[in-house]
Amino acid sequence: MTQLQGVRVILRDKQIEDSELDYRWRSDPELAKLDAAYPLTMNYDRYVKMFEDQLKYPTPGSHHYGIEVAGSKFIGNCMYYDLDSVNKEAELGIVIGDRDYWSGSYGFDAVVTLLEHMFIVRDLKRVYLHTLEWNSRAQSCFSRCGFKPVRNVRRMGHDFILMEVLRTDWQQNGRQLLDDRWRYLREKGGEEVLPETSGSSSL
Repeated sequence: MTQLQGVRVILRDKQIEDSELDYRWRSDPELAKLDAAYPLTMNYDRYVKMFEDQLKYPTPGSHHYGIEVAGSKFIGNCMYYDLDSVNKEAELGIVIGDRDYWSGSYGFDAVVTLLEHMFIVRDLKRVYLHTLEWNSRAQSCFSRCGFKPVRNVRRMGHDFILMEVLRTDWQQNGRQLLDDRWRYLREKGGEEVLPETSGSSSL
């Protein structure tokens, strides 16, 4: 089981126990809007069957993680997908489903933790994402994580901003970003800050 440890969060492989909250979050109109998606309409039993199939037969070139905080509380998901092993790049996505954790920089910590893994362990050269043009809060968070806007993109009837971070930039700024993350979140985090380690491990 893969586990990536940040300062306030742990990223771990998805598990069947996630299905109940995932179903609730994917059926939520507000969360669906943030993801430029439609809320789920299928019933829960059908969703669980689909969820089980995805765990057994994951999409090649992707890896999905559950986001946990101290105490093993599951609060959201992050992932990379469309991995291009030739050009060494992939797209990143994240959703914090639990509204109690929309502030406190949990998403920031999760993204930086995953970026560290993608650049250092996966040896990628570029990580990119698409964020909705009107979602300034997400853009601010991604900018703090090192992403830079590239261009506007129209797809699926929505306007997005393509953002990217290159490994060359990460090599120059990543260590400082990781140090700043630890210092900032330790000041903010109180009891929920995890021990001062980061990176990836296989359990």
